[in-house]
Amino acid sequence: MPRRALITGITGQDGSYLAEFLLKKGYEVYGIKRRSSSFNTARVDDILPDWHERDAHLFLEFADLSDSTSLTKLLWRVQPDEVYHLGAQSHVRVSFDIPEYTGDITALGTTRLLEAVCESGLQTKFYNAASSEMFGKVSEVPQRESTPFHPRSPYGCAKLYSYWMTVNYREGYGLFACNGILFNHESPRRGETFVSRKITRGVARILRGLQDKLYLGNLKAQRDWGYALEYVEAMWLMLQQSEPDDYVIATGEVHSVEEFVECAFNFVGLNWRDHVEIDPRYFRPTEVDILKGDATKARKRLGWEPRVKFEELVRLMMDADIQLLDSQLSGQLVRQASARASD
Repeated sequence: MPRRALITGITGQDGSYLAEFLLKKGYEVYGIKRRSSSFNTARVDDILPDWHERDAHLFLEFADLSDSTSLTKLLWRVQPDEVYHLGAQSHVRVSFDIPEYTGDITALGTTRLLEAVCESGLQTKFYNAASSEMFGKVSEVPQRESTPFHPRSPYGCAKLYSYWMTVNYREGYGLFACNGILFNHESPRRGETFVSRKITRGVARILRGLQDKLYLGNLKAQRDWGYALEYVEAMWLMLQQSEPDDYVIATGEVHSVEEFVECAFNFVGLNWRDHVEIDPRYFRPTEVDILKGDATKARKRLGWEPRVKFEELVRLMMDADIQLLDSQLSGQLVRQASARASD
């Protein structure tokens, strides 16, 4: 019988890559999605089975991190061997605008899920998506598992609460629970409001003449950027160990937002200074200047290594966004031609 995994946040960047990864490993995968009046499964549509398939291995279930009853019922029904908790209000800048909601979903949502696991009595392994934003105003560079935390956003604070609750359930109830302290990780599936995807999507639109300016905030912020597809493997590796623990997952390289911008524009032969303008609305009330991770522990214990480097990551995101935009434009031309033909 295949192992079963339950993923919160399966419709997001990491969740969709993790689902694909686990399916290739032979898992039966269950994903939580929120009830919505609009479709929000675009990232997993390609791997969702048709309704009539009898040998399906991917299932989407309705539940919500704000509703403990729905989580408990789902755990009882699915009986997962592994739980990957990726769901959250995950946008740092937005967390300043909706701090209470961020705390409810990102912090208390983790507590509800941990409590549901304990109440169910399942011998399941639990992965919690922590964040490098917990380090915030850093006391050392690079940051490792022993680096003190000093979050600088409601999101960072909520993730820190989530982190410590995971540790407490591990120590208090013997739950096999791990925290993955993942540094920034990007891909063509990154949400369009996150700065990396905002840049590559904006450059593609500028290249095709659909806009002229790209408005950004703090270009001096430095981040450790990796490839999301590789980072989900680290999540899985954590739950394959004999003992639970917490791990920093990072590349160990740091680049500024300005470097990301310059690399993306250079890829299409444009000068970024001709198109980028600073908009104060995108600055945070409290900034995080530099995040650089030391993943030595993950390398030694998990055997995990990042492979995609910074420039390659920017290029694959640019390629994907140009291809996506060209496909959308081509579709518009076809629809317009059909409309004229029917007049």
